[in-house]
Amino acid sequence: MLSWLGWCAGYGYDGPAVPAWTKRLAVPDSETPARSKMAVDRLIARREVRLREKTLWRMLYETAARAEEILGVNIEDLDLAARRCPVKAKGARSKARRRGQAREDFVLETVYWDAGTARLLLRLLRGRARGPVFVTHRRPGPGKVVSPRDVCSDTGLARLSYGQARALLDEHTAVRGPGTGWDLHEYRHSALTHPGEQGASLLMLMAKSRHKKAENVRRYFKPSPEAVSELTSLLAVGDARR
Repeated sequence: MLSWLGWCAGYGYDGPAVPAWTKRLAVPDSETPARSKMAVDRLIARREVRLREKTLWRMLYETAARAEEILGVNIEDLDLAARRCPVKAKGARSKARRRGQAREDFVLETVYWDAGTARLLLRLLRGRARGPVFVTHRRPGPGKVVSPRDVCSDTGLARLSYGQARALLDEHTAVRGPGTGWDLHEYRHSALTHPGEQGASLLMLMAKSRHKKAENVRRYFKPSPEAVSELTSLLAVGDARR
């Protein structure tokens, strides 16, 4: 029997409805697991994964950004040459006018990606010049009101939501039934853990994650047993490590 997402994919449908379990998810916390770099690469390389998901997952990992930040990016925001773009960060403060009147725009932060994301973005955006980077495969229903910013003017397709993106990731990673697969937050956690295991300083991790407080970065950094073992070897006496 086809899963809910399998049926939807077969008919070219992936929104706006999402499985009910996506609305019951707990907020990710410090117990969110860090996936290995090999696991991340293997998932993205799978043939059955569509280009949109490959690009989203690679971008989440290389930017270490929150999923809501990346899903909210529009094509015109991208600096493809410099491999970076501004995002509306979690808890972003509204810009203020000289007299203290709030404006609609927010203080933005910059995220950076590498060659893997750059290659996939060029393929994903082919033929589109504006609108959301990540869109569904169908247009909004006649009774659904959508902001112009959330619709691709070239195709009429709507922005991919967090719930839809979470369900698509679960489709490829769940092993014990719907809702048991990876969480989108795991890409951010993994992207901060791996450089830490390789010796990146706390200040550099803060710059990458854009956290303002060091204690908020420490909760992401949980060295693997192998990394702790390697560190312990530095304490060996004399030539014991040779």
